[in-house]
Amino acid sequence: MVLARLAWLAGLVSTAIAATPAEWRSQSIYFMLTDRFARTDGSTTAACDTADRKYCGGTWQGIIDKLDYIQGMGFTAIWITPVTGQLSGETAYGDPYHGYWQQDIYSLDSNYGTADDLKALAAALHKRDMYLMVDVVANHMGYNGAGADVDYTKFNPFNDAKYFHSYCPITDYNDDTMSQNCWLGDNKVSLPDLNTQSKEVQDLWYDWVGSLVSNYSIDGLRVDTVKHVQKDFWPGYNKAAGVYCVGEILDGDPDYTCPYQEVMDGVLNYPIYYPLLKAFQSSSGSMTDLYNMINTVKSTCKDSTLLGNFLENHDNPRFAHATDDIALAKNAATFTIMADGIPIVYAGQEQHYSGGEDPANREALWLSGYNTDSELYKLIAKANGARNQAIAKSTNYTIYQNHPIYKDESAIAMRKGFVGGQTITVLTNLGAGGKEYSVSIPDTGFKAGAKLTEVVSCTSVTVGDSGEVSVPMASGAPRILLPTSLLEGSALCSS
Repeated sequence: MVLARLAWLAGLVSTAIAATPAEWRSQSIYFMLTDRFARTDGSTTAACDTADRKYCGGTWQGIIDKLDYIQGMGFTAIWITPVTGQLSGETAYGDPYHGYWQQDIYSLDSNYGTADDLKALAAALHKRDMYLMVDVVANHMGYNGAGADVDYTKFNPFNDAKYFHSYCPITDYNDDTMSQNCWLGDNKVSLPDLNTQSKEVQDLWYDWVGSLVSNYSIDGLRVDTVKHVQKDFWPGYNKAAGVYCVGEILDGDPDYTCPYQEVMDGVLNYPIYYPLLKAFQSSSGSMTDLYNMINTVKSTCKDSTLLGNFLENHDNPRFAHATDDIALAKNAATFTIMADGIPIVYAGQEQHYSGGEDPANREALWLSGYNTDSELYKLIAKANGARNQAIAKSTNYTIYQNHPIYKDESAIAMRKGFVGGQTITVLTNLGAGGKEYSVSIPDTGFKAGAKLTEVVSCTSVTVGDSGEVSVPMASGAPRILLPTSLLEGSALCSS
C-alpha cells in the first residue's frame, strides 16, 4: 500500500487551475459518461447496446477530438465519470463502464486510456479556457459478488475489513444512520461501505483527492453518493481537493438537501429538478410549483448560485422518455441554463435522446453523428450564448439571484442580473402545437423605451411606458431577452 501511494505521488508533475467556487459560477457544464461519448477511432457506427451494459469504447482521447462539438454549444467545462481502476470480470449487471465500482484508487481505468491521455484532456481543455470536472466516489468500493462475501485484498489501499462498516443492507433510504453506515449494492454486485468515520480512512481519502486533482490538473469535482457518508467527513474532503466540489444528494426536499451546502461548495439541484419536470413534461404542468420552488431554494440553500442545475442525467430517465415534444424540451433546457446556478447538460440531451431508466439512458453519443444541426443543439448554443454574453458584459451577473416575476397557467418569466445588464427569460409549456400569443411581463427592471433583443427568434422588442415587456410567444418556443447593447461583440443574432 505504501509503495502504491508513493508511486501515485510521484506522478505529480503539474498543477490544476484550482478553480474556486466563484470561478465555477460562470461555467456551463457538458456531462458525459466517458465510455459513451466518443471513441479514439472516431467511429459513428460502432455498436453500443445499452441493454448489454458493456464497455462501448469511449475514451479520453475521443473527448479531445470532439471538443469543437462541445464548445460549439457554448459550454465552458466538461464533467466526466470516475477515472479510477474498476473491478474486473463480467458481473450480473455487465461491465463497470460507468466507473462507480472502483477497486484500485491509485490506478486508472485503462479502457478510457492512459495517464498521459487524461493529462492531455486537461491540457486540451485549458488551452481552450475550459475546465475539467471529474466524478469521484468516497462512499464505497465495488465487488463482483454477493453481500458480505467480499475478498478485501482486491482493494487498494482499503485491503482489509477494518476499513469498512460491518455488512448490513440499506432497507430504508430515509434513515440517515442506515444510509451512512450500511451498504449499497445487492447480492449480485456488492458495494462495500467504507468506514469514513475512521481517521485512517479519512486521511487516505484526503491525501488521495488532493493528489488526484494535482496530478491530472482537475478544476472541479462532482462527488457521488454524498448522503451516504456522514456530513462531518465532507469539509475536510472539499478542503483537501482544493477545488469546487458539487455533491449528489438524490432528494427533492430543499430542507434535506440544502444543508449539505454547509459542508460542501454546491449540490445538484434536485429540489428544482422535480417541479421542473412536472412543469414541462405536459401542457398541464404546474408553473406555480416551479415558481414557488425557485423562491424556496433561494431562501433555504446557503447559495443558490453555486447549485448544479440539470434536466437529465445518467441516473434518471431522459426528458424525452416522458414526451417527445421538442418545444417542451427546449423550454425545460432553457430554464436550467438561465436560472440560478451552474448549468449541466447531459450528453445526448442535445440530440433529444429518449432512453428510460438505467441502462437505457446511457446511449452512445456517437450514434447521433454529432449532429450540430439538431434543434436542441442550436437552442442550447443560443441559451449558453446569451448567458455567457450576460456574464461577460454585465457586472456581478452570476451572483444575482434569479427572480421569478410572472406566471400564469402555462408560462413563467424570470429576471436575472442587475439593472441594465439583466436577462428576462419567458418559458411556456403549451408545446409545439401551442397557440401564438403575447405575454406582458411586468417588473422587468428596464426603463421605458429600452431596446431589447429576443435571441431565440432574433427579434427586437421595445420596453413599454411602465417598464413592461410584451413578449410574442410562437410555436411554444422559449424566449430570452437581453439589452441589445449587450450583444456587441457577440455572434448572437449577428446575421
